[in-house]
Amino acid sequence: MYNKRTLLIDHVKEHAVIYIFMTILFLTGIIFGAIIVNSMNFVQKQDLFFYLERFFGDITEEEQVKSSEVLKSSFLYHVKYLFMLFILGLSVIGLPVVWILLFLKGLVVGFSVGFMVNQLGANGLFLASISIAPQNLLVIPIYIIAGSLSMIFSTILLRKLFSWRISQPVLQSFGKYAVLFASLMVFSLAAAALEAYVSNEAMEMLIKSLYS
Repeated sequence: MYNKRTLLIDHVKEHAVIYIFMTILFLTGIIFGAIIVNSMNFVQKQDLFFYLERFFGDITEEEQVKSSEVLKSSFLYHVKYLFMLFILGLSVIGLPVVWILLFLKGLVVGFSVGFMVNQLGANGLFLASISIAPQNLLVIPIYIIAGSLSMIFSTILLRKLFSWRISQPVLQSFGKYAVLFASLMVFSLAAAALEAYVSNEAMEMLIKSLYS
């Protein structure tokens, strides 16, 4: 156990710059998402809010969406996203796409929260805190770690291309890379469960109380 903890600490220290870069990239996406909300004109906001209200109306009128369906769709989404980052990390040319995907993920979170708060005020903040925040407390670190691992493996391949002297074989690095991504996919199941059984239930209760 102590050995594994030491290896983890050494890994983070060795690649701290990459993890910090990915975190900043994600946070930049969140900021840009909030800026986009503020830069929208009144008509654009009203058009978008119309669809949001229609979504809220469907929730109040229709039967409750099964948590098991939300769990399945959410987990599959995370697996597909992580698998895409995994594949992109296998090629050096895919690295910029990893950056874009992580930035866009932050942008979506920032825009979603920003728009709810902008249109609904305190209710929007409360709605975002129960419908977006719980699963993202797990999802955000998972995606940042996944993007960082993709970048780390891409740099290993890049070093291998320009130098025969590398500390460990690429095949060994690939094995660790695959195992870590598989672990992240398992953790994403916990995030999907939070979304299905906590966020989804709480969001439906709040919307029904506001629009009933």
